[in-house]
Amino acid sequence: MSALVVSSSFLPAEPLRKRAPAFDEHGKALSDFMMLFPGLVKKPQHYIQNAIEHIQTVFADFDHAVVFAELNLKLNLLWISVKPIPGVRFQIAEALRAAIPEARLVSHI
Repeated sequence: MSALVVSSSFLPAEPLRKRAPAFDEHGKALSDFMMLFPGLVKKPQHYIQNAIEHIQTVFADFDHAVVFAELNLKLNLLWISVKPIPGVRFQIAEALRAAIPEARLVSHI
């Protein structure tokens, strides 16, 4: 996986559907899901940095599955694209909740 993208800009950005990959290197469709971190943007900077480090640690454990991830601080939302591995979305979501208890699974496709 490439590095976690953290965006906090209030400037317009290219739509996520154009930045996030839709297929893996073998042409298989990727699966996406979102995690919400209520109030993260209002926390002190050291808390936000600690949360980012926890997210990166979880992604390192799932390096075989995570293809793309973007944390939007303005929306307190983490978008994750993973390879089509049964159950991996829930494993990652639970690992994130264990590391950051306020994290909430928003949706998965």
